[in-house]
Amino acid sequence: MGRGRVQLRRIENKISRQVTFSKRRTGLLKKAHEISVLCDADVALIVFSNKGKLFEYSSDSSMERIIERYEQHSYAERQLVPTDSESQANWSLECPKLWSTIEALQRNLRNFMGEELDPLSLRDLQLLEQQIDNSLRRIRTRKNKLMLESISELQKKEKTLQDQNKMLAEKLKVSEKMQTEHEQRELQNLAQNSSSFMQPPPSPPATILFPSLTIGGNYQAKERTNKEVEAQSRPSTNTVIPPWMLHHVNR
Repeated sequence: MGRGRVQLRRIENKISRQVTFSKRRTGLLKKAHEISVLCDADVALIVFSNKGKLFEYSSDSSMERIIERYEQHSYAERQLVPTDSESQANWSLECPKLWSTIEALQRNLRNFMGEELDPLSLRDLQLLEQQIDNSLRRIRTRKNKLMLESISELQKKEKTLQDQNKMLAEKLKVSEKMQTEHEQRELQNLAQNSSSFMQPPPSPPATILFPSLTIGGNYQAKERTNKEVEAQSRPSTNTVIPPWMLHHVNR
């Protein structure tokens, strides 16, 4: 004789209701396990009894991972076909999450600043110290990198300035050399002009004396030479006598 169809309605008898819940719950969990194994499906089952007791099953090791996947999937579907009621419901669900996230971030920030550390346990303080050490390590690494880059730039600028200074020094040396050579040429020209201006007048031609063939010729030649020198040294008069006339007169 086959089993009759059970009418789907609330069982009024508490004992019968509890027995039926236990049997159906065991069967439901068994079916969830079977479908997850046979079909390689991710199954998450959550059941609360009328007294608020929780019964759950998850094919994955983490129930939270399946619930998070479900939330992402349902959120993507709601984004595709948004409605006013769904949008309002989404905002009503998202608002508490955002507020809790903001409060957690603010609390972490205060903890990083060294405030409100009393509620933290030893484990929390150790984690906070480790996070601060990691942050300081990253900050020092970035600071050292910037300092090395700044030093490299300054070294390049120093080398450029040294090259420019060397070039200017060479130009200055060449300019001073040219100026010195120019001054030397001017001094030489000035000295040549001065020597040509101060040069004495040319001396008169020497008088050639022929020895006399007579007795006492040497004495007479010397006397004539002395007279000619005295005649040249005396001031000249208006009458100019040529030297050859004076030669005859002295005779």
